[in-house]
Amino acid sequence: MGLLIVIALIFAVFFAGIVIYNQLVKYSFLVKEAWAGIDVQLKRRHDLIPSLVESAKGYAKYEQGVFEKVTSLRAEIVNAKNNKQASGLENDLSRAIKSIFLVAENYPNLKASQNFIDLQKNISLVEDNIQMARRYYNGTVRDYNVAIQSFPGVVIANLFRFSPIDFFEIEYSTERNSPDVEFGSKQ
Repeated sequence: MGLLIVIALIFAVFFAGIVIYNQLVKYSFLVKEAWAGIDVQLKRRHDLIPSLVESAKGYAKYEQGVFEKVTSLRAEIVNAKNNKQASGLENDLSRAIKSIFLVAENYPNLKASQNFIDLQKNISLVEDNIQMARRYYNGTVRDYNVAIQSFPGVVIANLFRFSPIDFFEIEYSTERNSPDVEFGSKQ
């Protein structure tokens, strides 16, 4: 009778280990899928950037540094070695794109250009999609990291070398601040 209990316990532990391992594998694939979703949106943004830069260049000839920065960052992202480096460069690219829109404020003809307006809308839509994909990715990373760092998953994770994954974070604390909103006086 005691031998049956020992065998049942060994079987239960073995079965639990299999279930936990499969759960960790599932979470790791969800993280990869989520990163692929971000990657699709980033590709869409990267495809829009040359058109945006060319559209703005025609009007803002004196703002060459801004355009060079955007083009340079776009090229650097292609050569990123890992997701963490890519996410940092993507944060820089987001700021650089915002600077193009700020440059456009100084050129009324550019702001009125239908091509530029359409590009601005498309990039804005892609930026929203990137934020949604980023939230999904960070959620899957959170679930994965919790699973590999809590008991009993930590035992299986260490045994099979599952390691924590970094979040796709906003790099600069100033981007976390809420913008100041002022409403003009009614006339």
